[in-house]
Amino acid sequence: MPVSTAVDPVSAATLAGSAPPPVTDLSMIALFMQADWVVKVVIAILLLSWFWSSVIIIEKVLMMKMIRIKSRSFESEFWSSDALDKLHERVKKRANHPMAVMFTAAMEEWMRSKTAGMGSPGSPQRTSVRERILQIMGVARNRELDRMENGLGFLATVGTSAPFIGLFGTVWGIMNSFHSIALSKNTSLAAVAPGIAEALFATACGLFAAIPAVIAYNKFSNEISQYAGKLEDFSTEFNTILSRQIEG
Repeated sequence: MPVSTAVDPVSAATLAGSAPPPVTDLSMIALFMQADWVVKVVIAILLLSWFWSSVIIIEKVLMMKMIRIKSRSFESEFWSSDALDKLHERVKKRANHPMAVMFTAAMEEWMRSKTAGMGSPGSPQRTSVRERILQIMGVARNRELDRMENGLGFLATVGTSAPFIGLFGTVWGIMNSFHSIALSKNTSLAAVAPGIAEALFATACGLFAAIPAVIAYNKFSNEISQYAGKLEDFSTEFNTILSRQIEG
């Protein structure tokens, strides 16, 4: 007796409806290429911000390390030196860190005052010489601190604005996803997932740019503030030593 090979049409329809959806590429490059042009611009801005923040962070790490090493070496040389004039002759050729710059500026003003006879013990102008040296050291200190802080403003801007820029890209991407759902009238997860993933990728890029910028900004701000206090202490100590020489 022959065996029937007919297929139940209801079962066939069920099997056809349960077929897995086509695999969608959700890699970062694919998400970027498939995204709306507004989302692409947002992601590009965030990635460029992250790149430039990384350049600033690396430059600041190397700069702060160099300043710490050279400042320790200079302080050791300063306190072990017998004559400030001789130290000035050695340091002025390699004054490439804030403490040495302040010392060189103060010593040059002191030399000019001595040449003019205003720094002698009997001169009534010796008090104004000390004040002028203090002012010159303060100007040199502020100039060097400004140079050290260069770039921190960009890190602060990225840290505060990048999450919101990424959120804008996310909102725009989700709006496009809902618009596509309305046009296709397909609410399945397979249809929605790519658009939602593109939108969330913008938020991820925003956090990716903001988190290291915020951490680096706080770290460098704290280190520069501590070093500014160290420069202030050095200015006070130097003027105390110089005052003894003027009065002696």
